[in-house]
Amino acid sequence: MIINRLNIPLLAFTLLAFAGCMKDDLWVKSHQSTNRMTHGVFIINEGNFMYGNSSLSFYDPETHTLQNDIFFNINGLPLGDVAQSMTIHNNQGFIVINNSGKIYVINSSDGKYTGKITGLTSPRYIHFVNNEKAYISDLYAGKITIVNPVTLQITGVILTPGHASTEQMVQWNDLLFVSCWSFDNKIIVIDTRTDQVINEITTGKQPGGVVLDKFNKIWTLCDGGWVRNGTGTRVPMLQRIDPVLQLVEKSFKLTSDGAPSRLAINGSGDSIMFINNGIWKLGVTQSSLDDHPFLNTGSHLYYSLGIDPHTSEIYISDAIDYQQQGIIYHYSSLGAKIDSFKTGIIPGSFCFN
Repeated sequence: MIINRLNIPLLAFTLLAFAGCMKDDLWVKSHQSTNRMTHGVFIINEGNFMYGNSSLSFYDPETHTLQNDIFFNINGLPLGDVAQSMTIHNNQGFIVINNSGKIYVINSSDGKYTGKITGLTSPRYIHFVNNEKAYISDLYAGKITIVNPVTLQITGVILTPGHASTEQMVQWNDLLFVSCWSFDNKIIVIDTRTDQVINEITTGKQPGGVVLDKFNKIWTLCDGGWVRNGTGTRVPMLQRIDPVLQLVEKSFKLTSDGAPSRLAINGSGDSIMFINNGIWKLGVTQSSLDDHPFLNTGSHLYYSLGIDPHTSEIYISDAIDYQQQGIIYHYSSLGAKIDSFKTGIIPGSFCFN
């Protein structure tokens, strides 16, 4: 058959559209390649909203080797629209694709597709209660979705009346603490034995990240909300919560000229870090913040932050202009630069294998 050169783009588009209509699990069977990713960090690259250009990278800190776009390269399948987060459970990596409304599951050792969770609105994070129950937070759904991580089926929902947005989750004993981020100021408490909301804790405006320290205290980072038309004030803050009393017991006010984000905790659980015009560090027993950041921003546009739970080494992303490949900076736990490398567009989160 003779194909006119002018029709080649149309043919390529048609083939891609046909591939997009195929079942994911059928499509990947004939497109999977094999790689090993047993020790290192996955970088989840968000990509641009509505462009469907999110991607997954993997970096081995021992050999300083990087693999970009591994989900597509291994499985022959685009990752989707806005990759939000990734969590590993039982050697399975659950990649939450926010605007595509689904979660792809891969073998965390070789990156091969093993399944997906669908029927979600705008998923953000997944938390594993046990081997047969996980919770998925959502930006717009007004509920937390319950799934079985083995069957990848939705088994129920937890309604969150008055809270349209649920974000990050951390568990203490049988209680799950969930931040309600968008235009909210609450952390809701869920009893994981009954799947019921049993309480809510008032925090600063827009609590995002939540972590549990070595003393079983919960920390949350509140960005202070947004000020519209020059009215109102922003009061960003870092807060410590007692999970027994279920109340805020200490608050650290932050400078209002930044946008605090990406709360993270080190491997020993005694030091937390976050972005706010630089990388700030706070020992969990400190009574006040330092008067200068742990790492200065300089000319960088720091976008995300992750700490290896085994080595406490630090990974920071620079989104640059949100259009080109982002850069990852790898530091020691003491702040000495180890490496830097380019990943996908808008590297937004890290998952350590």
